[in-house]
Amino acid sequence: MAGSDIGIDLGTANILVYVQGKGVILKEPSVVAIDRDTERVIEIGEEARRMLGRTPGNIMAVRPLRQGVISDYTLTEKMLRYFIQKAVGRRAFRKPRVAVCVPSGATEVEKKAVRDATYAAGAREVAIIEEPIAAAIGAGIDITKPQGNMVVDIGGGTVDIAVISLGNTVVSTSVKVAGDDFDEAIVRYMRKKHSLLIGDRTAENIKMEVGCAYPRPETTTMEVRGRNLVTGLPKVVTVTSDETMEALREPTMQIVDAIKNILEKTPPELTSDISDRGIVLTGGGALLYGLEDLIEEKTGITTMTAEDPMTAVAVGTGQYVELLGSGQFRLDQE
Repeated sequence: MAGSDIGIDLGTANILVYVQGKGVILKEPSVVAIDRDTERVIEIGEEARRMLGRTPGNIMAVRPLRQGVISDYTLTEKMLRYFIQKAVGRRAFRKPRVAVCVPSGATEVEKKAVRDATYAAGAREVAIIEEPIAAAIGAGIDITKPQGNMVVDIGGGTVDIAVISLGNTVVSTSVKVAGDDFDEAIVRYMRKKHSLLIGDRTAENIKMEVGCAYPRPETTTMEVRGRNLVTGLPKVVTVTSDETMEALREPTMQIVDAIKNILEKTPPELTSDISDRGIVLTGGGALLYGLEDLIEEKTGITTMTAEDPMTAVAVGTGQYVELLGSGQFRLDQE
C-alpha cells in the first residue's frame, strides 16, 4: 500500500495532490485549455493557466470547478486522471486509494459527481471528506478529542466554516464568497474608482502585493497597468493598500458575518473551548494581510493562521486515508 494512497484537494483555483510517505508533490491551477473545434484537451494545470485571457479564438482556457464543485464533469475527470497519473506514474502496479475533499455544503449529488469522476480517473477506492475536517487534520489539530475546534478554510470558490468535535462536524456552513470574489471586488473597484479595466490575474497580483483586510502599519503602493475605459488606451495607475481594504470590505465582512453566525449556533460548552483555543484559518485566502486581525477584532476570539495554510487541506486529505486503517473514519462516506 505504501505510496499508493493519495489525498486530493480539489480546489476551485488550485489542485494539490498528497502522496503517502512523500507529502504534497503537486500544486497546480485547476485550469484546462481545450480546442473549441475538436474539444481536444491541449494543456492542464500551470501551462493552461498561462493561457487564461491570452488565447486565440479556437482555444479556450476554462476552470471545470466552480465554487468548490464540479461544473464540467468531463473536463474534471480528465484533469483528475492527469494529476493522478502524474502523482503515481502511468505504470503504477496497483490503482491508488484516493481521498478527495469537498465543501461542507456540498449536496449528495455533488459528492457523487466527485466520487464518480475520481473512480473514472483511475482510483481503486474513493473516500469523500469535507474540507473543514481535512483542514483541521492538516493544521495539526487532534479532532478526535471531545473538545471544540473552529476551522475556517478560505479557498478560491468557497469559505468553509466548521466547529469540529470527536472527529465530526457539529455545526458548519459553506459560503460562496472567497478568493475569487476578492479578485472580482478589486476588478470592480478599479473600474469604478480609476476607470481602469484589468484582468483577473492582475487583480490577483494586487491582492497578493498590497491587498489587506485590516490597516497596514505603513501604506504600501503598487503600479497597475490596464486599459483606460474612457480612451481605450493603456494606462498606469498607482494603487494603495488602503484602497484595496476599501475594495475588499464587502467580501471580508461577509466571511466575518458567517463566522459569527456559526458561533451563535454552537453549543455553549464548545463555544467555551473555541474561546480558549482560538479560531484556525487555512486555505490560500487566509494569506490576505490582516484577515486574522479583522476576525479577531470582530469576534473577540484569538485567530491564527495555520503554519502552511495553502497545503493544509491536501495534507489533511492525505492523512485521512492513513487514518482509515485505524478505524477512526470509514471509507466512501455517504
